[in-house]
Amino acid sequence: MNNKLNLKGNLFGGLTAAVIALPLGLAFGVASGLGATAGIYGAIILGFFASLFGGTATQISGPTGPMTVVIASAIATLHDNIHLLTTVILLAGIFQILFGFFKIGKFIQYIPYPVISGFMSGIGIIIIILQINPYLGVSADASVIHILSTLPSNILQANKYTFILATLTLLIMFFTPKKIAKTIPTPLIALVVLTPFSLYFNFQVPVIGEIPTTLPDFIVPSINFEDYKTIIILAFTLALLGTIDTLLTSIVADSITQTKHKPNLELFGQGIGNMLCSFVGAVPGAGATMRTVINVKSGGTNKLSGMIHALTLLAIVLFFAPLASKIPLAILAGILIKVGIDILDYRFLKIWKDSPKNDLIVMISVFLITVFIDLITAVGVGVVLSSLLIVYRITKETKIVIDDEKEADLNYNLESKKIRIIKINGAFFFGTSTIFESKINSILDTKTIIIDISSVPFIDITAIFTLKDFILRLQNYDIKIIIVSQKKYKNKLLRLDKSHIFNNVVFFESIDKAVQNIH
Repeated sequence: MNNKLNLKGNLFGGLTAAVIALPLGLAFGVASGLGATAGIYGAIILGFFASLFGGTATQISGPTGPMTVVIASAIATLHDNIHLLTTVILLAGIFQILFGFFKIGKFIQYIPYPVISGFMSGIGIIIIILQINPYLGVSADASVIHILSTLPSNILQANKYTFILATLTLLIMFFTPKKIAKTIPTPLIALVVLTPFSLYFNFQVPVIGEIPTTLPDFIVPSINFEDYKTIIILAFTLALLGTIDTLLTSIVADSITQTKHKPNLELFGQGIGNMLCSFVGAVPGAGATMRTVINVKSGGTNKLSGMIHALTLLAIVLFFAPLASKIPLAILAGILIKVGIDILDYRFLKIWKDSPKNDLIVMISVFLITVFIDLITAVGVGVVLSSLLIVYRITKETKIVIDDEKEADLNYNLESKKIRIIKINGAFFFGTSTIFESKINSILDTKTIIIDISSVPFIDITAIFTLKDFILRLQNYDIKIIIVSQKKYKNKLLRLDKSHIFNNVVFFESIDKAVQNIH
C-alpha cells in the first residue's frame, strides 16, 4: 500500500512544486489585477481539486500565463466589477465540465501545431509586455498597445530602484548555475535574496502589501442582461484556453511518465476547481507545465503530490503571509518576464526559415492576432486558416484525368465506342467538385461516360450533390453513365439518393468490368 502511494516521492514532489508555485502564484495574482492573495488561493483551490478529481496523475494546476492575461482583460472590460468577474470564472468552470461531458478533450490533439506555436509565443510576448510598467516602477496597464505607445514617456519616469530589483531578478533567473537551480528554484532564490536586499537598503518601491491570513470571503456571482454577452464570451475564452493549456501539459506529463491521461476526466477536475475559485474571487488557472515537470522530476507519481502542493501553499499563506507582503512587485515582474521568455515556442522558432510556407503564415497570423487583438480570435482564425490551407493543398494534389494512358493501354478502343473515362485520383469533396464540373463540360460529345471513383479516399456531401447534378445533365444528352466505385461508396450514394437519380446508373467495382460490359 505504501509503495503504491509513494508517500515520500509525492511529498517531495508536492513540496517542490509548492516552492515554485508560490512566487508564480503571487506574480500571476498581481498581474491579473485581483491581487497576490487571489493568485495564491487560485493555486491552492484549483491545485487541490483538479488533482483530486482530474485525469492526469501528476498534473500540478494553478494560475497560468494565458488565464492571467484573459482575467486582466476581463477586469478592464467589466470595469472592476468583482461580482461579474466571478460569474465569468464560474461559467468558465461550467463550460469545462461540459467540455468533459461531451468528450471534447480528445479533439485538442487535432489543433495544428502552428496554431499552438503562434498562440504560445503570443502569450509569452503579452506577459513580457505587461510587465514592462512594473519593471519600470510605473502604473500597471492591461493594454499591450497602450503600454507600447506610452513606453518612451514611462522610461523617463522610471523608478531606478524598481529597475535595479527587476534587472537583478532576471540576472538571477538566467545566470544561476544549473547545479544550484536544480536544488533551489531560481524564482525562490530571487525572492529570498532580493526582498531582504530591498528592505536593508530601504528601496522605495511598490510591494505586494497585506496578505490576509484568514480564509477568503465568499463572493456571490451576479449577472445582468446588459453584460451577459460579454460575460459568456469571456467565460468561453477562459474555458477554451484553460482546456488547451491543461491538455497540452497533460500530454507533456504523459511523455515524461510513460502514462496516459484521461482528457475528459481532467476537464471535469479543472472545471470543478475553477468553479470553486469563482466563489472566493481567486485567479482561475490550468495545468501548469513547469510545475508539473518539476513535480515529476522530484518524485511525484500520483494525485497525492498535487494535493500536497496545494496544502503546502495554504500553510504558507496562513503562517508566513507577513513576510510575503513585503515582496517588491519588481521582483515578481522579473520572474514573470522570465516566464514569458520560457513560454516562447523555440521549437518552431529555430526552424521558421525552413518550415513550410503555409505553416509559417498560420503561425505568424495567430501570433499577431494573439498579441494585438484577442486570444480566442487568434485560435479560431488559426484553425480556420489551417483548414483552408489544407483544403487548398488537398485540392491541388487531387488529379482528375480524362482517358489517361493507363486506361488507353486496356486496348478497348474507347474512341470507336465513343466511351470517355474520367478518373478521380485523390479526395472527391467540396474543394475538388468545381474542377470535376469543368472537366465534365469538355466530354459531352460521347455516348458513354465512365466515372471512376474507385481510388477516392473519401467523398463528401458536396461531391455527391455535384455528381447528382451531373447525372441529371447527362441524361438530357442521352449519355449512358457508369460509375466505378468501391462497394462502400456505392452504398453511400444509393442511401442518399432519395430522388432515385442513380436508378439509371450502372455500378461496377473495376474499370475492366465496366469497359467489358459496354455494348
